[in-house]
Amino acid sequence: MPRLAAASLAGTAIEFYDFFVYGTAAALVLGPLFFPTFSPVAGTLAAFGTFGVGFVARPLGSVLFGHIGDRHGRRPVLVLSLLLTGAATVAVGCVPTYDSIGTAAPVLLLVLRFLQGLGLGGEWGGAVLLTAEHAPADRRGLWSSFPQIGPAVGFVLANGVMLVLSAALSDAQFASWGWRVPFWAAGVLAAAGLWLRSSLTESPQFLELREHARVPLAEVVREHWRLVLLTAGALAIGYAVFYAVTTWSLAYATERLGVSRTVMLACIMGAVVVKGALTPLVAILGDRYGRRPLCLAGCAATALWMFPMIALLSTGEPLLMFLGFLVALIAFVTMFGVIAAYLPELYEPRVRCTGAAVGYNLGGVLGGALTPIVATAVAEQSERVPWGVAAYLTGIALLSLGCFALLPETRPVAVVATEPATG
Repeated sequence: MPRLAAASLAGTAIEFYDFFVYGTAAALVLGPLFFPTFSPVAGTLAAFGTFGVGFVARPLGSVLFGHIGDRHGRRPVLVLSLLLTGAATVAVGCVPTYDSIGTAAPVLLLVLRFLQGLGLGGEWGGAVLLTAEHAPADRRGLWSSFPQIGPAVGFVLANGVMLVLSAALSDAQFASWGWRVPFWAAGVLAAAGLWLRSSLTESPQFLELREHARVPLAEVVREHWRLVLLTAGALAIGYAVFYAVTTWSLAYATERLGVSRTVMLACIMGAVVVKGALTPLVAILGDRYGRRPLCLAGCAATALWMFPMIALLSTGEPLLMFLGFLVALIAFVTMFGVIAAYLPELYEPRVRCTGAAVGYNLGGVLGGALTPIVATAVAEQSERVPWGVAAYLTGIALLSLGCFALLPETRPVAVVATEPATG
């Protein structure tokens, strides 16, 4: 289990590095480089639009790679998704800007971002299921939380590289070529990830299946559509909060408040590091007390904290902004620290790869794709504190709270008792 968990963590970290480095670049430089004919705000909105395309592609990736995972095994998904995401990320770093090739530049950016999202849509389901289905039932939350640490590691890697380049280079150098370096580095990371995953074994629960779903998506839509919608709605607030903190706030503070990008990256990275460190601790609590209570608590805390977070962000003071981000991400991880065990336990093994991944990534469309765009547009209408952003996030939190309330509990004792039915 330690070797498997480490390989899953490393793989998700690499794939989320690829995904997050685009979000940081979108907040800092992609607007003026690829949409120079737009106003600064419109250019940022357009860059966030290409960022959102990755989220739209993720459910499609869930369907494509979920079909492979449910029909042919979880392990092939890990290799294919990593290859696709890594190649698309390196290619983003090679796309000429608008000044060189005109409108073809943003079109290429859009296509490559779509491919990034397609690969990531398959990654999460494969990595989480391979770990969760190997783990003993009473420790499933703990072991399956390691792939969930991957996004935090990937974010810190992506923004750490951006932070070093931002501090070391002039604005002109960073805009000219510096922003491309993190994308090129993705090729090296992808090769390392493929080497780590080459020795993984197939999930025992998949190997024990006597019959595989012929068309997993059709079975999920026919028999589990309500569960998919509830999980998507429940997870929407996690995505919304995470990308409000890590993407929208970066653009808002640097453009509207005049905070340096180095300071903002440091504040956000510090909060994300704490979030990653707390993930296995939350998962242990999930194994002991259940998944649903923690999800409900995290959702409620998020709803209560959005207005204070926006108020702290609007001060432009590094310590206060860090405090706002930190509490928001602690509330976030209280939910998402147990999700890697919770979602697979909600679906039967024959359609688990498709069902869990589609629900997870649809939540990303609802929360992650729209939040930077909506928040940027709403904040533009505010002269001082963007309370409308806080109201938007609070509304999503209440929606997710209602969805979590309608989902059943799946803590280990319940899983063991119903093993023939749910795995």
